[in-house]
Amino acid sequence: MKNALQHGNSNIQRKVRMEGTRFDSIINFAIQREKEAVQFYKDLQDQVKFLQRKEFLKSLEEMEKGHVTILENLKKKEIDEIKVSEVKNLKINDYLVESAPTETLSYQDILIIGMKKEQTAYELYTTLAEESSLPDIKKVFQKLASEEAKHKLFFETIYDEDILKEN
Repeated sequence: MKNALQHGNSNIQRKVRMEGTRFDSIINFAIQREKEAVQFYKDLQDQVKFLQRKEFLKSLEEMEKGHVTILENLKKKEIDEIKVSEVKNLKINDYLVESAPTETLSYQDILIIGMKKEQTAYELYTTLAEESSLPDIKKVFQKLASEEAKHKLFFETIYDEDILKEN
């Protein structure tokens, strides 16, 4: 009986370690994606000519660095502590076409690029959540998708206030 209990405990411990490894892999993957976004906005700063746009891109770079910090903090939490929130979708992104990054990017172009990048990340994490068979891993992907939806909402709100209201 004692051996059976020990064997059962070792299976549970192995499962917890395996899920912990997957959790770390998922978070590390998300951190890498956010670091790529940091680099993207950094590279765009080198391409645009106007100081005001460079400063805005720098603030976006800093926002992405903040996302890296959030994800690194998520690694320290228990899955039970993770809360997934509903995020409003203005759907502005659905009706816009992304411009290729150039040195003459307008403020509007930068906002559209940001929306499109966040939408792509949201779709990735949503798909991974739907395909996950483990409830804890699904929850992590749902949380990451929710965070990306918040970032997209940030861009859509600015676009609504600064671009659409002007027209």
